[in-house]
Amino acid sequence: MSKHETSSDQDPRREQLWPLHDTNVGTGLPLEGIRIVDFSRVLAGPLCAMVAGDLGADVIKVEAPAGDPVRSLAPPRFGDDATYYLAVNRHRRNITLDLRDPNEYAVAEELISVADAVVENFLPSQKVSLRVDELRAAHPDVVWVSVSSASSGGPLADEPAFDLLAQARSGLMGVTGDADGEPLKVGAPIADVVTGLYAAVGLLAGLFARATQRPGRQFEAPLLESALSALINQAQGYLATGVTPQRLGNDHPSITPYGPVRTRDGFLLLAVGTDGQFARLVDVLNDDVVRSRQEWSTNDGRVRDRDVVRSELDRVFGRATTDEWVARLAGTGVPYAPILDVAGALAQPQVAGGDLVGETDAPAGPVRMIRSPLLIDGARPPLRRGPRRLGEDNDEIRRT
Repeated sequence: MSKHETSSDQDPRREQLWPLHDTNVGTGLPLEGIRIVDFSRVLAGPLCAMVAGDLGADVIKVEAPAGDPVRSLAPPRFGDDATYYLAVNRHRRNITLDLRDPNEYAVAEELISVADAVVENFLPSQKVSLRVDELRAAHPDVVWVSVSSASSGGPLADEPAFDLLAQARSGLMGVTGDADGEPLKVGAPIADVVTGLYAAVGLLAGLFARATQRPGRQFEAPLLESALSALINQAQGYLATGVTPQRLGNDHPSITPYGPVRTRDGFLLLAVGTDGQFARLVDVLNDDVVRSRQEWSTNDGRVRDRDVVRSELDRVFGRATTDEWVARLAGTGVPYAPILDVAGALAQPQVAGGDLVGETDAPAGPVRMIRSPLLIDGARPPLRRGPRRLGEDNDEIRRT
């Protein structure tokens, strides 16, 4: 590992104990020179740290000797690693430390002493047994981001939590699924993702506060409350009216038509959010029955008759295939989309013709990954380095 000096290094001890990795020097990225210790596991915390790494931070991931549990959440695998692990662990070096060992605890403290920030998701009881709070208290100038099960001090704060549990407790599953069916989870770990992004917001806010010598450097991103925040209109509707939102399948509680319609060979999604858009849809459909329903000219009328609206639209759209309707609706100003699987989503021209998917290294060899969706001055942050093996950088980091 080469030693480099950057404008952010005011203390030569930082460069001695934690020289920046070559891949994080000369990038021009906004977080170049920032050092982050990542103690987190599974998804939300690692996603937070990956966002910072994508933006140029030099991140060292600290794993217990047994490793991050997400490494074994498979199938699918790429080589020995679960692809789940690969998804959120790029742009960091990897070291294993047993915080119960005084010598290895000292290594962790040394890293923290020259870091700008720490990301962790220990349970409160783990923080006590591993003396994690002592590390934070000893270095009050370091931005500290904790991803927790639920807000500290609450009855669930020391309970283990996972995305699915948060989806259940937050009400997300209560509004997902058919009205007469069972509650459903979202098909991706949405609670973890929202929490990880909130944690990243806290991290960036803390780094800004640190740079401008303002207080407020300890941040907590609780999984349950972050998932609740994702309810947005559903929660606000209940809080304002006292009416509990129900599962409506693919229907929207406030907008119609806003969901899939049946075509001759499948489905097509409509997201008609305004009366003007519905008028344009009526023109495209050119159906006498739909055109005659003047009460559907307003969203209020369409929501009241949502079942009839859906039935009539299914009848009309059933006359042609999905591809034929896509061709008819293109350029009309009617919001629509084909409903794609993952392969189709990645193959569509907007994605396949761009640079959202890139290639980087991984323990098993080159692997394609979804890059950061952010654009900085019109350019996407490059993939500089892929995920690492467990403890792969132990010797390199301990040598410094």
